[in-house]
Parts: sequence; structure tokens; C-alpha cells
Amino acid sequence: MSTINRRTFLMSTAASAAAGAALGASSRAAAGTPTRKPNILFLMTDQQRGDCLGMDGNPAIQTPNLDRIAKEGARFRCAYTSTPSCTPARAALLTGMDPWSHGMLGYYRVAPKYSVEMPQLLRDAGYYTLGIGKMHWRHQRALHGFHKTILDESGRVESEDFISDYRAWFASVAPNLDPDATGIGFNDYRAATYALPEELHPTRWTGMVAENFLKTYNQPEPFFLKVSFARPHSPFDGPKRWMDHYEDVELPKASVGKWAERFKERSDDSNNIWHGDLGAEQVRHSRQGYYGNISFIDDQIGRILEVLEERGMLENTLILFTSDHGDMTGDHHLWRKTYAYEASSRIPMLVRWPEGMSAGKRGQVLDHPCEIRDILPTFLDAAEAETPEAVTGRSLLDPIRGKASDWRAFIDLEHDVCYGKNNHWSAATDGKTKYIYHALDGEEQLFDLSTDPGETTDLAGDTAHTKLLQQWRGHLTGYLEPRGEKWVKNGKLVPRPESIKLSPNYPKAEAAKA
Repeated sequence: MSTINRRTFLMSTAASAAAGAALGASSRAAAGTPTRKPNILFLMTDQQRGDCLGMDGNPAIQTPNLDRIAKEGARFRCAYTSTPSCTPARAALLTGMDPWSHGMLGYYRVAPKYSVEMPQLLRDAGYYTLGIGKMHWRHQRALHGFHKTILDESGRVESEDFISDYRAWFASVAPNLDPDATGIGFNDYRAATYALPEELHPTRWTGMVAENFLKTYNQPEPFFLKVSFARPHSPFDGPKRWMDHYEDVELPKASVGKWAERFKERSDDSNNIWHGDLGAEQVRHSRQGYYGNISFIDDQIGRILEVLEERGMLENTLILFTSDHGDMTGDHHLWRKTYAYEASSRIPMLVRWPEGMSAGKRGQVLDHPCEIRDILPTFLDAAEAETPEAVTGRSLLDPIRGKASDWRAFIDLEHDVCYGKNNHWSAATDGKTKYIYHALDGEEQLFDLSTDPGETTDLAGDTAHTKLLQQWRGHLTGYLEPRGEKWVKNGKLVPRPESIKLSPNYPKAEAAKA
């Protein structure tokens, strides 16, 4: 570290860790002492595609620590985010509900209060609850039941009075440096090597705070620790060693179907476009930064696992890893998220359970269609706590145990109008077949994901697949019919050219402000 004083950095790091981890706790019990309930470690990234894991069959990406979690636990191959943008996905995480039940059918504000909330339920179950990193809530200092949050909300500033904990820490250790020196925006398609020492990167800070919490935790209660990394969401700004690593690696090329010609022209002249053919070299460079971000996160997860092992906590901790949604990174000439396609809607979902917990064989790869709403009931199951009736998700521990004969046949997907009126859709998939209904005009798409995971061939117009199209149209029709005639009329899906951003179940006080 040449541009800042290392001793100052380390001292400030220690002070930050103390502030983030001490939390007024007494050292009344050894952290390695077995408890009746397991600790729960919830690891998540922002905007990580489901295919960006070594264990998912991607030979280019380096994710040894995430791969370890999968090998020592279970990987859900058909995991999705029902509403693939930041805030509705995080509402599903918070509540354990499907989009209609929590109320956000597209991008809007996470409400200040829901009838059920993950941190509060685990707190009520006897857990000490801490959230580190990106929460992406409407009121950034809201707790939703957490005892404490330590925030990195670098790309989101609600008021002049707010500064995230990461930014405050950065100002204390590097007061003469600019945290945005790399010059890449928070919805930018471009990539660049992080311009500062990697010790200052928000990914490293998030990992550091988590490590220091685990190193010093000595409360008698089991902990629920959420570690939420703000990357690989743009900026695509991996540190130099990872950008260098991916410089010569053969990265996957963009998957582009003939049906995607409509997206070839740039949506605008900015660096925040949502569609446009930018050429193979730009796609590769964007993915270089994106992959560098993911591998740097994997480094931090390795450090966290190391602390758990050193303290004898690993086999008393349930670990779950996921992301809120994916990133198109040029597939089908699309960028960012909010789409039904695999790169946007399919996410990683890994679960590792502690020794002694009744579960199945380690290293399982499961095909059960699952979603972010399933995470809360999984944690409540592990905590031996009752799942509220309002929760519509299911515990992922059931299929791991081999006790899920009545598991859902498919998962619902949707997103209200975003970017343009033609990006507005509902869909259904079981991870093998996907049906998409475009709400603007009723256009349909059908993909065989088993043989065409890149969704290059649209089968909706192929008479050889008429029966399959009718079957999947029926699945979605049956699912949406209870919503009323704006969605299904006379047993048929109907176009919805206008936005329906919120369902009647969105908290009423906030809905009045919409």
C-alpha cells in the first residue's frame, strides 16, 4: 500500500472492526461452544448471474470458496429471482413472500415495515442479528429487526445528511483520495481496473468487517449475520490482480438469439444503456471486470470461512449463499437486469449445513425450482422457529433432506415496465422449460433450457411445440388468474400495456405515496 499509510490503515481498520463488532456485547460464552440452534451466515452478492460459479460448469471463472460451499452442501441448479431487480428481490428476501404477496411487481421502494421481516423473526427466535454491506432499503438506516447494520450504500445517497459506513471509513483512512477515482458509474457497462489499493475497495471492506465480527463474537446467543456485497453490480472494477488474471482467459461470449435483433440498436448514447450491440470486444472487457469482481468477492468469502474454522464455528453454522438477480452483460444485446432471460433471472443458491443437523448427502445438485422467497423459511427451519402463515416460500432444507415430494412444479417470474414499455412481462419456468408472456402486446416466447440454456432459439412459433406452448401458457394463466381480469379474462392471458407496479398487498401507507 503505497498511497496511504499502512499503519494508519490498520489502526483505522481495527477501530472500524471494533465499532462494527463489539456492539456492547459481553464475553459471556466461548464462540465455539455448541448451542441448541446453529449460527446462520447469509452471504449474498448483488447482480451475480447463476452461471458465474465454477460449480455451475463455468470453466473460466475462479470461485473456489463458493465451490467449496456447494461441494460441502447443496447447490440448487434451478434457482431464480421472481422479480429480477434490486428492490423487489430484497423485499422477497425480507418477507419470504412472492411478488403479489409482498406487493412489488417491479422496481419501487422497499416499504419501511412489513407484517413479517427476516431479521425480526430471527431476533425473536433468540438470535443476535447483524447486517453488513448493501441492504438497499428505502430508509437506509432502517433496521427491520436487525440489532445493527453497518452499511455500504455507495451508489445510493437519499439525502445530504447520509453517509454510508464504508464511505465514512474510507474518509478516515484515505482522506486525500477519491472513493470513485476509477470513474465507472453504478449502472455503467464499461469496466476498468480499480484505481486504488485493493484494501480500499468496498468488497474488501465488507469482508473485513465480517471477519472482525466473527473474530470477536462471544455473546451467548447464536448469531444471524448477513454479509451483503455490493458487487459484482457495476462498477465492473475488479482489483488489478484479478483484472490481470482474466486478461488472457477465454471468457464466455455473448449468447444472442435471432429474436434479439430488436435490441441491437443502442437504447441511448449514455454509458447506462439497457440494450445495444456494443461488439464482442466490449462484451469481453465488461465481463473481465465483472468476473474480477466475483473472484474478489470469493476471496473475501474464503477469509470468512477461515475465521469460522479457526474459531471452531464452522460446524455450528448454517451457510447460505445467493444473489438478488443476475446481469445480462451483453447477452441478446441486453445490459443490466429486469429481464426474464436466464442471465438476468437465474441466480446461484448454495446451502451448507453444520454437522449434526439432520440433512441429506453433501454435494447434492438439486433441480427443485426455488426462489429468494425460500430463504426466510429455510432460516426459520434451521432456527427451529415457526414460519408465519403469510410467508409463501418453502424451506430449502426439505429437498435437501429428500422430503419435498409436494414441491412446486414451476416458479413464477415477472417485472413491471422498466426502461421502456416493451420491457414488461410475466413468465414461468421449472429450469428446463421457460414461457414468457410480454404484457405490452401479448407476444409469447418459449425456450427449451435443457438443450438451449442460452435461449437462442424461440420455440413459440414452431408448430412442433404447440402442445408444449399450450401447457406452459396454462401454467402461467392458472397462476395469474386469481389476480383478476386485468391479468386473465375468460381464461386467457390479456395484454397489460400500462404499468401495474404494486399489488393491493403492498403496505398501504407507502402505496398512497406511489
